[in-house]
Amino acid sequence: MSRGWIAGLAALFLMATPLAAQDLSALARLDPSESSLKAAGEGVEMTFALSQPVPWRVRVLDGPPRLVLDMREVDWTGINLLPLPQDRLTGLRAGVFRPGWSRLVVELSGPMLVRQAEMKTGAEATLHLSLAPASQADFAARAAEPEPAGWALPKAADLPKPVMEGSGPLMVVLDPGHGGIDPGAEREGQTEARLMLTFARELKELLLRDGGFQVVMTREQDVFVPLETRISIARSAGADVFIALHADAIAEGEAVGSTIYTLSAEASDEASAALAERHDRDDLLSGVDLTAQDDLVAEVLMDMARTETEPRTERLATALEASIKAAGLKMHRHPHQKAGFSVLKSPDIPSVLIELGFMSSTRDLARLTDPEWRAKMAGALRDALVVWAREDATIKGAGKGAGQ
Repeated sequence: MSRGWIAGLAALFLMATPLAAQDLSALARLDPSESSLKAAGEGVEMTFALSQPVPWRVRVLDGPPRLVLDMREVDWTGINLLPLPQDRLTGLRAGVFRPGWSRLVVELSGPMLVRQAEMKTGAEATLHLSLAPASQADFAARAAEPEPAGWALPKAADLPKPVMEGSGPLMVVLDPGHGGIDPGAEREGQTEARLMLTFARELKELLLRDGGFQVVMTREQDVFVPLETRISIARSAGADVFIALHADAIAEGEAVGSTIYTLSAEASDEASAALAERHDRDDLLSGVDLTAQDDLVAEVLMDMARTETEPRTERLATALEASIKAAGLKMHRHPHQKAGFSVLKSPDIPSVLIELGFMSSTRDLARLTDPEWRAKMAGALRDALVVWAREDATIKGAGKGAGQ
C-alpha cells in the first residue's frame, strides 16, 4: 500500500490509553487463540481474529516508530497473551480513545510500513496486516501524512430533510456499502464501493420511475460515510425500509449468489443496550422523545419497537428471496441468513443487508459488472418491495381495525 493511512471505516484520530478494562459495549471481541504476531522474512505478519466485522483503519507514527490500529468497538482482552517477535515488536498497548472506538498501538523496533492490509469478512472477521522494513526517510514521510480528504463526518445540514410519517409513498433508504477511503472488496480493478454505488443509482431510478417509491441514498458519490451516520440518514429521511447493498469476497471456499441478511435475535438484545448507551436519545426511535429516560426505559421501548419490526423485516426478507428466485437469479445455497451487522440495528425500521454476490467468484463478478444482470436484479428488488408494501399495509390495517 502506498498510503500512510489504510482504512476499512473510521473515526477522528485521538490519543490511545494504556491497556486496561475497556468502557465500551464491545460489539466485536478478539479471539487470541486464532490471532498471532509473527516474524516473516524481514517483516511482520499480524492476524487479528474478531467475532464480527467492524470499521477499522491503520497508520504509522514516528518518534518512536509505532503502528496504530483504530477499530470500532473491539474488546482487546487477551491481546497481551500473544507472543511478540522481540526483534521486530517491542510492546503493545490498547484501550479506548473515543466512546465506542478502541485503539491498539504496536511499538516497532525500527521503521516498517504496511504493505498489505485486508479484512476478510463473514459471520466473523479476520484482519491481516503485513509489515515490511522501510528506510527512515520513507517511514517519516508516511508517518507525517495528514488526515485523508473526506475523513470528517458528514454535517447534520448535509442529511436529507425528514418526511411526515404516513404521508406520501413508501420511503426506501438505499445504503451502498463502503465508499471513499473504504473501497470494500477489490478484484480485477473493481471495488465493492463503486459497484454498489452503481447498482444503488440504477435501483433508485427504477424505484422512482416504476415503483412509486420515495428514495434516499446514504451516499450519492464515492465518499466515506460512517455506519452511525448511515442509520441517522435513514431516520432523518423517515425511512419505511432500509436496504444495505454489498458484494463481499472470501478467501477460501466457494460462495456464489445473492444472500439476504436480517438481524439475529442474539444481536438484538446487545443492540438495544449499545444504542441506548451511545446514540443521541432523539435519534433512537422515530417520533419518541427518550431524552429524559434512563437506559433501562430506553432499552424497553426499543425492545417493544423491535418486537413489532422484526416480523415485518422477516416478511421483507421472504419477499426479496421469492422475487430474486422468481427472476431466475442465482442465490447462495443459504439465501437468508442472520447476523449482527451494525446497519441492521435500528429497532423501528425494517432493515436488510443484501449481498448481491461475491466478488471472489468469477461468475458473480461477471454478473455484478453486467448492466443487464443488474437491471434484472433491480427489477426483482422493486417487485419484492411492491409485494411487501401491500402486504405490510394490509396487516397494519387489519391490526388497527381489530383494535378499534
